[in-house]
Amino acid sequence: MKLKLGDMAPAFTLPDQNEKIHTLSDYKGMWVLLYFYPKDDTPGCTKEACGVRDAFPQFKKMSAVVFGVSADSVAKHKKFAEKYTLPFVLLSDENKDIIKKYGVWAKKKFMGREYMGILRTSFLIDPKGKIAKIYEKVKPEQHAEEVLQDLQVLIKK
Repeated sequence: MKLKLGDMAPAFTLPDQNEKIHTLSDYKGMWVLLYFYPKDDTPGCTKEACGVRDAFPQFKKMSAVVFGVSADSVAKHKKFAEKYTLPFVLLSDENKDIIKKYGVWAKKKFMGREYMGILRTSFLIDPKGKIAKIYEKVKPEQHAEEVLQDLQVLIKK
């Protein structure tokens, strides 16, 4: 099932890099950026995470919560977050339950090889829990800025 704008965001309950449990409903009333990425400490994922890190003060100013989600373990997330001093939450979905609910577990191609993996996709969830924006084929370097620009427009509505 493919999620569409206006759909209720699928609920989740996942541990972060410090083993703290986060549930989407805990953040009702806030904007939430839920960004899915393939793997900790790989070139594209590091660029994306550092871009979000550098823009994090602006996300905070807009009262937006940021969650990075991958199938990496809590321990890998902790290492990744510490290595790059990431100020936001990394959620571990080792069973890929939420990754699949959001429709980002799919067939990928790399150097002629096909395999299943996580699509670099983000969802901006509004304070009512609905999907306000979907970012597919995210460009890691520009992603944080793109989301911040959209947030500014959406908050004014």
